[in-house]
Amino acid sequence: MSAVDGWQDWQRQTEDGAVESEQRVSLARPVVEFSSAGAERLGRAYWREVRRMTGSLVRIRERDGAVELRLFGARPALLRFGAPTLEASDTRAFCGFAIEGGLLARRAAGQLTFEQTPDSLRSTIRGFFPRVANYDRLQGRAHVAISRRYFRRLIAEATR
Repeated sequence: MSAVDGWQDWQRQTEDGAVESEQRVSLARPVVEFSSAGAERLGRAYWREVRRMTGSLVRIRERDGAVELRLFGARPALLRFGAPTLEASDTRAFCGFAIEGGLLARRAAGQLTFEQTPDSLRSTIRGFFPRVANYDRLQGRAHVAISRRYFRRLIAEATR
């Protein structure tokens, strides 16, 4: 897979316990088109990477646009996300999923987003309340690892 240039990563927990996290890479050229289809591809590619990275231990279930992450495909859901919000312009492709709950969420709140601009690709979590106290050691590390592979795969696919 291609190298990831300009990797940036930060994470913090707010005073009320919400997690904020962003991973970002520099792009030599866009990896998806600046359209609703390109924005949708950003989201779908991330869910595919979750499944690949976990060896299908975590499976993705989509229903009416909403997404659930399930251990071995069984209930209850580890995390539940609303249908994607897609935005596109000549210089931006954006796909966002509202976090609606699940075993790993203390409550329904926050958003997972993916955004491409002409020179960068970003994965961001905002306002997520994890049930697990050590988010940065468990869920946070998993998200960062998946994001890194997600970026690499999108860049590699764009250069074919």
